[in-house]
Amino acid sequence: MRLLHTSDWHLGQTLHHYDRTHEHQHFLDWLLDTLDAEATDLLLVAGDIFDTANPSAAAQRQLYRFLTEARRRRPHLAVVMIAGNHDSPARLEAPAPFLDWFGAACVGQVHRLPDGAIDMERLVVPVRDAQGRIAAWCLAIPFLRPSDVPRVDGASEHADTDPYQAGVAALYRGALELAQARRQPGQPIVALGHCHMRDGEVSEDSERRIVIGGAEALPAGIFDPTIAYVALGHLHRPQKVGRHEHIRYSGSPLPMSFSEIHYPHQVVSARLEGETLAEWRAIPVPRPVDLMRVPLTPRPVEQALDALRALDLPPLPDARQPYLQVRVALDGPEPALRAKVEAALDGKPVRLARIEVSAAAAAGEAPAPMLSLDDLNRLDPAAVFASLYRERHGAEAPATLAAALAELLQAPDEVAAP
Repeated sequence: MRLLHTSDWHLGQTLHHYDRTHEHQHFLDWLLDTLDAEATDLLLVAGDIFDTANPSAAAQRQLYRFLTEARRRRPHLAVVMIAGNHDSPARLEAPAPFLDWFGAACVGQVHRLPDGAIDMERLVVPVRDAQGRIAAWCLAIPFLRPSDVPRVDGASEHADTDPYQAGVAALYRGALELAQARRQPGQPIVALGHCHMRDGEVSEDSERRIVIGGAEALPAGIFDPTIAYVALGHLHRPQKVGRHEHIRYSGSPLPMSFSEIHYPHQVVSARLEGETLAEWRAIPVPRPVDLMRVPLTPRPVEQALDALRALDLPPLPDARQPYLQVRVALDGPEPALRAKVEAALDGKPVRLARIEVSAAAAAGEAPAPMLSLDDLNRLDPAAVFASLYRERHGAEAPATLAAALAELLQAPDEVAAP
C-alpha cells in the first residue's frame, strides 16, 4: 500500500490581506498529479484543512473540487481527513454522505455514546482497496480539546502525570485496541493526529498554541510501536518526532508567514508492506509565489530604501508576484515611512505585505522589534496568561487552572438571549 501524507493546507488563508487562492489551487493541482505519479492508494490529510472555522465559499469549493477530481482520476483512492484546531469540526463532518460516496472519511470531533463513553467506532476507519476489501485500518483522531479526552483516574494525583496527556494516551490506546480486534493478519494500522509533540520545532508567527500550560507537548510514547505510520499535522516545519522515522509531520505545503521562508515544504510518500513501514520519502512542493525579506536584516531607513530601489525583478502576472517584507531599524518616529517604501517600489512587480519596524539598537546589540497591529493580533491569551502567572507567582500555573482556562478559550461563542 502506498500512502501520501499532507496537512495544514489552510485553504482560504490570506497573507497580510493578500488572497492566496492562486497558490492553494496550484498546490491542489500539483497534488492531483502527485497522487497519480506515486500510484497512491491512501491520502491522509492531518488537519487544518481550512484556515478558519468559518471558511469562505471559495475555499470550500476548492476542497470539494479537489475531491471530485481525485475521485475521477483515481476511482479507488481512499481519503481520510481529520479536523485541526483551525477547522470547525461540525462543518467538516456535515457533508458525510457526499464524502462517503467519494471514498473519503472525515473525522471532525470526538462523539460520545448515550452513557457518556467515547464512540470509538467513529475514530477507527477501515481503508479499502480497489476490490473493496479492507486493506488497512486508520486511527483518525482529530484535534483534541481537554473536554474530548477521557478522564484517567489518578492522573491528576501525580505531579508528573498531566490529565490531558493521560487522556490523549488513553484515547489512542482505546482506538488501537478496537483496530487490533478488527484487523486481519497483514493489515497495517496507521494513525492520524493534529497535535504538538514534545520537542517539535514551532513557527511562532503562524502556529497557535493549542492547549495551555505546556500540556500540548505530547510524548511520542502515546503511539504504540505496532502502528506502522503516524501522520501528524499542526507544526508547519516537516520533521520526525524524536528518533521515530514512522512518526512524522509532513508540514504545510505553503509558507504561512515570513518566518517560514526557508521551510522545506513537502508531502510524504510512504510504502507499507504487510503491517510495517517499508520506506518513506519527502516530495518537495513547488512554490508558485516567493516570499522576500529586504533587507535580510533590519537596516536604517535610507539603507533599506536603497535596497528596495536596487531590486531587479522579472515581470510577472499579479497572482505570481512575490510578497515582500521590508525590514527597517528606526531611532525615532518616521510617519512617512510607508509612503517612502511605496515610492521606492513604484513600478516593481512585487507585493508589499509588511513593513517590519525595529528599534535601533546600541552598538553590539540586536534591534528590538516593535509590535505591529499584526503582532498584537497574534498574541495568544494562553501564552499571556502563562507568562503573567510565572511573573507574579514564580512558578508554572497549576494544571487544573490551565485546563479551566483552556475550556473557556475553546468554548464556542454564545449569543445572549434578548
